[in-house]
Amino acid sequence: MSTQPTITAVPERSDATTPASRRRSLVASTVGNVLEWYEWSAYAVFAPFIAAAMFDPGDPVSALLATLAVFAVGFLMRPLGGIVFGRISDRAGRKFVLITTMLMMAGGSLVIGLMPTYATVGVWASVILLLARMAQGFAHGGESATANTYVAEIAPPHRRGLWGSIVFVAIFAGSVLAYTVGGAVSAVLDKGALTEWGWRIPFILGAFLALAALYLRKGMDESEVFHDKDDDAARVASSAQVAAPAPLSRKQLVRSILLVIAMTSGITASHYTWTSYASTYAITQRGMPASAAYWSSVAAQVIALLSLPFWGWLSDKIGRRPLIIGFAVLMILFQLPLTGMITSAPWTLLVAASLALLIVAIPGALLSSTLSESFPTRVRTQGIGFAYSVSVAVFGGSAPYLNAQLIEWDAGWMFSVYIMVLCACTAVAVWLMPETKGIDLKDA
Repeated sequence: MSTQPTITAVPERSDATTPASRRRSLVASTVGNVLEWYEWSAYAVFAPFIAAAMFDPGDPVSALLATLAVFAVGFLMRPLGGIVFGRISDRAGRKFVLITTMLMMAGGSLVIGLMPTYATVGVWASVILLLARMAQGFAHGGESATANTYVAEIAPPHRRGLWGSIVFVAIFAGSVLAYTVGGAVSAVLDKGALTEWGWRIPFILGAFLALAALYLRKGMDESEVFHDKDDDAARVASSAQVAAPAPLSRKQLVRSILLVIAMTSGITASHYTWTSYASTYAITQRGMPASAAYWSSVAAQVIALLSLPFWGWLSDKIGRRPLIIGFAVLMILFQLPLTGMITSAPWTLLVAASLALLIVAIPGALLSSTLSESFPTRVRTQGIGFAYSVSVAVFGGSAPYLNAQLIEWDAGWMFSVYIMVLCACTAVAVWLMPETKGIDLKDA
């Protein structure tokens, strides 16, 4: 009697993707990501007006700091969202999470657009705002991790940097869309109308635009790398001759998480400083007209956005490490002089933000590929969700509040030094990480 184990064939999937369907999935993921980042960025764009509506108007500086603190609290929910949705994504699939987080972000945006003001319900207005931002932060943590994972997994290995740059294109495009709406609304409405009700427009608009993104995301393919993980598990279970994959070393996982947190610290702090706070700084500290500040920020972000595919393409040629180290060096050199350049003249914000964001675009284009290449498939989204969200929450979400607080203490220069130190941490972390361009994610 034969003692040979029975080998059961793993059935072929009927939903194999094609190059055309991958491109459609990339578009669907990107459109949804743009709208999620639009909804997220709209809060920072309209922070001065939300402060007037949702907090005690008797102390404008305190109200602005409170609004920026709510911005930071939303970021503090991102690690939890990254962990929860990361686990769901690694078990139930990327597509399910991308649809669920889209719904949550849209719901939070609609609540912010319709909620009562401080004058109507008092402190409950602040509470509702806080809860809505917490829900959005929770969803955003899952969305960011899953989008980075999904795009990297559907990309051809030799073009993963180029395809992955589209994730950051969506981040910039969402911010550009938010600032464009901000500039349009502030140009059409006078300051009284903008303060009273005009600031609600972008949030209500974002909630309705999300319906189109949901329609597109329903037609996305699931990641083949995720499917292959399940197929490999089925083959292992059906054959005693196939060795089980080596268990993931906890030490290696912890090391990867710590390096990713350090790597993204300087990137995310620089990004949120120059996309979310620079215009607020120009308006509140330099006396720049709101409309001019918004349009200057839009132009700067468009310039940076256009450079992203180039940096992604270049990383596929020369690697991820030299480009990210180059970013760190440039930001250390230029953070202080670019901040000092901003005055009440709109061109100063345009030039400073354009140069800063061109530098930030270098590692931004590489994040999706670099993050995905740092973790194995079975824990990829969880690893990215925790490490990236922690870094963004601690160093990115706190950036506007910390900057505003240091300025209030007449020590604004300290924030630039803080950015420079974090960029040094980015350089050290990348130096310790291996070069991963072009690796096969199915083997990871």
